Amino acid sequence: MDPRQPQEGLLRRIAPEASLLLGAGRAILLQLAEPRIGTAVVRHSNFVADPLSRLHNTLAYVYALGAGNERQRERVVNFVDAAHRPVRAPRDPRHGTPAYSARDPRLQVWVAATLYDSATLAARLTLPALEANDEEALYREYAVLGSALQMPDGFWPADRAEFERYFQQMLEQLQVTEEVRQAADELFTGRHAPWWIRAVLPLVRDVTIAQLPPRVRELYGYRLTPTVRRRYGAVVRVLRTANRVLPRAVRHAPMRYSLRRIDEGRLG
Repeated sequence: MDPRQPQEGLLRRIAPEASLLLGAGRAILLQLAEPRIGTAVVRHSNFVADPLSRLHNTLAYVYALGAGNERQRERVVNFVDAAHRPVRAPRDPRHGTPAYSARDPRLQVWVAATLYDSATLAARLTLPALEANDEEALYREYAVLGSALQMPDGFWPADRAEFERYFQQMLEQLQVTEEVRQAADELFTGRHAPWWIRAVLPLVRDVTIAQLPPRVRELYGYRLTPTVRRRYGAVVRVLRTANRVLPRAVRHAPMRYSLRRIDEGRLG
């Protein structure tokens, strides 16, 4: 699938929905819990100093490939590819650091898998249910998130049943180092973010904690308290109602903002 060709179908229709942002924090923490990805992000990016930049770049990537035009897709694919090219290191037994390369297709599959799984979780909670055939079609379309970064054909699990087996196997392999745990805490602190973002980050943290698979939540040292459950339930109810009453222009506003940042060259 050529990422520079217009994509038609369910991904293009569903990706712009703002309620899918419900799963953004979950996707990022699942990515960081893969030891090679976590080490690469912490040591080769500005994530610790500016953790929200990864969220911006991730959203730009998803929105451009899911619903952007040819120029936007090409810009974001080239940006991510250039950012990944120098990110590599051999195994360091002294510090327990695994060998990694950001262009490793196995890591690209995991990143795409976290985006798909987190987005579909949010969609099931906040959007009208899809028919089984549509869910399978949407799953196949999500493969573009990996193939755009040179993920070879055949790496994306063939269907949702195979994906579920792959995802569960990966969950058992995840590990969270102390430096990744600290980086995750920085994500929810947002000390360099505007005040209006910092104001909502405690709620974002609770939503993310509630959505994480139990084992991963424990790896990060988070607890699913009654307060976290209550706040998460309230957010889901609000988003479900908002999707029924708000016009598309409002629901798609975050996508338009992200695509505008791409047009203005504000990536990184």
